[in-house]
Parts: sequence; structure tokens; C-alpha cells
Amino acid sequence: MVKWRWFLPGFLGVFLMGGAAQTDTVIDWHFDRDRNQLEFRTDEYVQPSVQLISNPTRLVIDLPGIVLGHPLVNQPVGNAIQEVRIGQFNPYTTRIVVALDPGYTLDPNQVKVRGDSPSHWQVQLPSPQRLSDDSVSVSPDQPDSQTIGVIQPQMPPTLNPRERFADVVALQSPLVDLQTQIQSVMGQYNFLQSGMFFLDLETGNYVNVGGDRVFPAASTIKLPILLAFFQDLDAGRVSLDETLVMRRDLMTGGSGTMQDEPIGSRFSALETVTKMITISDNTATNMIIDRLGGIDRLNQRFHSWGLQDTVIRNLLADLRGTNTTSSQDMVRLLSLVVNNRLLSRQSRDQVMDILRHTTIRTLLPAGLGPGADIANKTGDIGFLIGDAGVITMPNGRQYLAAIFVRRPYDDVRGRYFIQQISRLVYSYMERSPLQQASGE
Repeated sequence: MVKWRWFLPGFLGVFLMGGAAQTDTVIDWHFDRDRNQLEFRTDEYVQPSVQLISNPTRLVIDLPGIVLGHPLVNQPVGNAIQEVRIGQFNPYTTRIVVALDPGYTLDPNQVKVRGDSPSHWQVQLPSPQRLSDDSVSVSPDQPDSQTIGVIQPQMPPTLNPRERFADVVALQSPLVDLQTQIQSVMGQYNFLQSGMFFLDLETGNYVNVGGDRVFPAASTIKLPILLAFFQDLDAGRVSLDETLVMRRDLMTGGSGTMQDEPIGSRFSALETVTKMITISDNTATNMIIDRLGGIDRLNQRFHSWGLQDTVIRNLLADLRGTNTTSSQDMVRLLSLVVNNRLLSRQSRDQVMDILRHTTIRTLLPAGLGPGADIANKTGDIGFLIGDAGVITMPNGRQYLAAIFVRRPYDDVRGRYFIQQISRLVYSYMERSPLQQASGE
């Protein structure tokens, strides 16, 4: 069992995901028994169907179009709620059941289902009520189960024009023509699952195609870790020349060269945080996580920045993809950076310089034109690749980009897809006139 550690104590959670060669949807769910609240996320848009059923009393939440691809999972709860279980109801529907202890029921009018986004939902339960003795007894001719009530979900808000993205960029209009072209390309790669968000910093116009869809973060999780380090540098809690010691429990495989050094090797904090980004060193990442206070503290920091989907659950290398994010979260983070909301100007410039020296150039950078500059961080764990960065065009125009693709393991067509999307967006921006957002 893996918990969202940045939530309140008492959260019960299970993180479920398909194997590397599968294309199953990720479902992340948690039940807070102290607040009687269920929270779940998917990497696909979903419209839940919710009903309260008797004999025995249980709240049934069906997620059409969501494929779990795993056996039934049961999680005991307590406090008059017997358990929460999740399984595949039919080939195209995942079902979550909140089962009450015998002798208890819920008032269906007090069950609230609210969507924070099309892939992030919360179910608030009232306090369970004890049934009378007469209600508990079931006559032989009484049906096995009856629907007590159907709960209508409250639909999630959508991004509206002129809303401030990350409280710093005034969103204007969706780039409908560009989005149509992107969707046409997606149709040629229908075996891939993707989510992307692009934001023109000059105009406030944007493309959002599954931007809030949750994906394994892979090494893009190192981007918010980098920013947390430099935020602590600005606050005087760390220094660039301090020495970090490589411990056995922080060493790991995957990308990077520090794992080849002997245990007890010493590195400066600057060298460690730089290798974390430029060569995506996993051991360096674990050392920085440890220096910043651990996973829980970083998750709290991410949450305070307004990131909804960016969560560290395990140290690197995390080849199973338990650490998550979304393209919208990545662009939100980059918006805060370029608008000087997280870091001092000196730290921001140093962060951008480190990101410009990322050695993997086969995703977003491969689609850019001559003279373009990109400060970015990639991620690759075989079945998932992603990239997020700040692009500066030769004419000075800047836009933010983030894209994630779930693919058959190591399938090069996933890389070609990102390159094609990057080239399409860059060409569109190159042709579009520079128009400052009104009121800015």
C-alpha cells in the first residue's frame, strides 16, 4: 500500500497502475476516515455514476471508460464504514464501492460528489446512521438489494478565458485551429495516450488537450525538486558549496553516473543538483530530496504552489511510475518561475541555465526551429515519456510547453509523436502575430 503522505494522518490509500507494457488507466484513490471523504483521480476524463444501494448498504461509484486491469482490491476502514474496494465491474467500467457495516446507512441527500477537474473527484459522505432493529431484519420475500438514491455529481469547473493561470498569466482564448491540427495528428497515433498544455506568454492564448490528465512523472518530477532547492537557497536553508554525502540508502540505478562512485563519496550541493537535471541522475535526485527534508515536505511544498497532480510517492528511480504529475501542473510551475513568483531573479536565472543544459534533446527540442532556445526537463521510464520547458523564439516570443505520452514500452513512435507536436506548435507560433493580451 502506498499513501499520499502529504495528506492528513489517517488517510488510507492505494495506488494502482498498469504494468509497463500495458495501457491501463491509472487510478489513484484515498479514503480519509476522519473526514469521511473519498478522493480519486484518473488519467482519463470520467463522468462518475453514483448511487446508494441497500441490503447491504453501500455507495457504488461507477467510472465508465476506465480500465483498471487489476484484481479487486479491498481496504478496511472502520468507524461504521466496513471497507472501500475497487475492481473492474465490466470490461469498460471500473467500480468503487464504499461498504458500510451491517446496521448502518447513509442519507443520500447528504452525499456530495464534486469534480475539481474531469479527472479529479471528491465524494463527501455524511456520518453513517444506525438503522432500527426492524430495518435491519430482512424478510425472505424482500429483494436482495434496492436503490436508495441516485446522487448527481457536481461538474468540475473549466478553464475560462481571462482567468489568471497560476495567478500570474491572464488566459485569453483557446487556440482552436492549432488544437484541431494537434487532434488530427493524435488520430494518426491512436495507440498512444497523451496529455498536453501549451501557453503563449505573449498573448495568453493556450492549447489544452488533456492538460489535467494525470501521468507518471518519470524524471520530470526533478523539475519541481530543482525549484524547491533554489527556493531554499534563497531562504538561506541550503548553500551551493555545502557537501552532500552519498549514502547507500540513496543510491539507485537508472540514469546518472553518481551510482558508479563508492558509498561515502562527497559532492557539492551545486554539482548534485546540476547532475540531477543535466544528466537526470537518479542518485543525485535522492540526495537532494533527502537534503530538503524528505518526500512529505516536498509534497507539501508542491501543494502550496497550487500543483494538484504533482506528487512524489517513492524515491527514484521509480520505474513503475508511482510519482505523478500533469502537463497543466508543469506549465503552472513554469509560469510561476518565469514570472518570478517562486525564486529570486538570480536563482531563476541559474535554474534556467541548468535546464538549458539538459542533455536529452530528442523530444520538445527536436521540433524547434533554428535559433530557438529551450530550458526543459524530460522524463522516460519506457512506457511513459514526457517533456516540459520554456521555449524562447528568435523574435523574443516565449511559450510554455508540457506533454506526456503513455506508449508501448520503448516504442520510438511515442518520441516521433512529441517531435511532431512540438514542430506543429512552434510553426504555429512562428506564423502568429504578436498581440499583447488586452488589459496587460
